[in-house]
Amino acid sequence: MFLQKTNIERELSRVKSKNSTSEFILDQVHQILEKHITEKTSVNERLKKKSIVQSNGFDIDLLETSRIFHIDQIKTICTDYRLRFLDTRLFKGQIPKTAISKIENLDKEHNLELEGFKIMAPSKLFKLEDKDDPLLFAPIGNGYYYLIHKWGNDLHPLRKALVWPFKGMINLTITTLVISYLITLLVPNGLFSKSYSGAEFWVIFFFMFKSIAAVVIFYGFALGKNFNPAIWNSKYFNA
Repeated sequence: MFLQKTNIERELSRVKSKNSTSEFILDQVHQILEKHITEKTSVNERLKKKSIVQSNGFDIDLLETSRIFHIDQIKTICTDYRLRFLDTRLFKGQIPKTAISKIENLDKEHNLELEGFKIMAPSKLFKLEDKDDPLLFAPIGNGYYYLIHKWGNDLHPLRKALVWPFKGMINLTITTLVISYLITLLVPNGLFSKSYSGAEFWVIFFFMFKSIAAVVIFYGFALGKNFNPAIWNSKYFNA
């Protein structure tokens, strides 16, 4: 039986449903949208330029509640799947014409020109500074973002499990212990002495753990890797 790929938009909606209601979201967004003025520029220009815009003057009555997400919900998904949430100017993939059309339609419907776009995607899809499933967002304000468009393939079904060790030090330590234990089980009985004992097993396990831990630490320092919560909104490669 084949594993289904992970639809990151569906996962994001699942996280939101745990701690939000439509009425609460619309009430919050309504307060934000009462104070807005925007400037005019082309869609491609706005997608490529550096922007400090934190909010857009959407018309509250035209927004789909299912497409509004709080920054905490976005952070949860980015941390679970080791994704980044960065400005569109850093995105090196091609933004499809469908997404451009949706932005233009939103501009017309809401009588504004959206700015401050963000994209949620794996690190490899960004031009990261050295010092599979993108989602395009525009800021509403007060930590809320509006999902404009999703494209590309869904994430690998095992991605969440594969990046679980990188969620934090405890996760990484548990993973190292489990791998060390499994490798120790593969060592033939009596390889180092004629009488195999429990004490010998744990000595081998300790040796395996130290060896694997040393490789993990070297890999982390050599390549400048960091844990998921530290990189989800970082524009730097060595993070």
